[in-house]
Amino acid sequence: MAVADAAAARRFGWRTGSIGELWAEFFGTFILICFGDGVVAMAVAALNQSGRGTLIFQASGDWLLIGWGWGLAVTFAIYVAGGITGAHINPAVTISFAARRGFPWSKVPGYILAQLVGAFLGAVLVYVVYKGAIDSYDHANHITRGDANSVPTYSIFATFPAKYLHNWIGPAVDQIVGTAFLVAFVFAVTDELNQPVRANLAPWIVGLIVVAIGISFGANAGYAINPARDFGPRLFAWLAGWGKIAMPGDYGNVNTYFWIPIVWPVVGGLVGAYVYDFVVRDTLVARGVPPAAGVEERGRTVEDKEN
Repeated sequence: MAVADAAAARRFGWRTGSIGELWAEFFGTFILICFGDGVVAMAVAALNQSGRGTLIFQASGDWLLIGWGWGLAVTFAIYVAGGITGAHINPAVTISFAARRGFPWSKVPGYILAQLVGAFLGAVLVYVVYKGAIDSYDHANHITRGDANSVPTYSIFATFPAKYLHNWIGPAVDQIVGTAFLVAFVFAVTDELNQPVRANLAPWIVGLIVVAIGISFGANAGYAINPARDFGPRLFAWLAGWGKIAMPGDYGNVNTYFWIPIVWPVVGGLVGAYVYDFVVRDTLVARGVPPAAGVEERGRTVEDKEN
């Protein structure tokens, strides 16, 4: 077996080790942002500047478009990267799996970096594709990029708090709650002791989880629920001219916002992980429930081989 492993490593090189995992996380997060930010670009700038309508963000209609767009983005990102890493595509998920599912802490920094780079480059691609629509919308609405009135086109890339939230506490609570639900539900649908999703449908279920969070808990702060999803595109928006609207995130009611979608989703993810395990998984273990037949107890990421 060791000889076969060595031969495979020589033949396929980086694809058989951790570097292959990092590429998968990069590519999965890249796809997530391409389709997630892409649907927002459609709602904000492209549709109304293409002769297909004149108004943006008309409450429920556009919000449903965005919610379902992000859900599908997550679904297909997981289908792309899931066979290699399980498709974390979210630092909050990676850290939660390290805390409660035995994912190696040594791999956490690399996964997070890959996710951030993928998110940044995904935002770059969306901007390249929709630059004409964005510029047209800015011109039609007399928007100066980087000024307070440029939040609509900035919002294509990253999140911001609702005007009725008057300090950082509301958005922080929002991110804790949204990400706690996300991680708890991900743990539930992948728990071999509970009712794990079969027939390769887990990506669709996780996508529906994101849709549910978006349409139930999305308006307060844009449901980032993913530090890489927010910070990578936010950094690009800052470089592309949105200035203080992107970094540090000055929206009047909260004037240093960028750290909120970084820190509090991680806190929320850990809350969701510990609550799920305490309430459900530990109860299943205590009752001696066996793993579901045909379901692997461990993820599909590459495991470090002992010498």
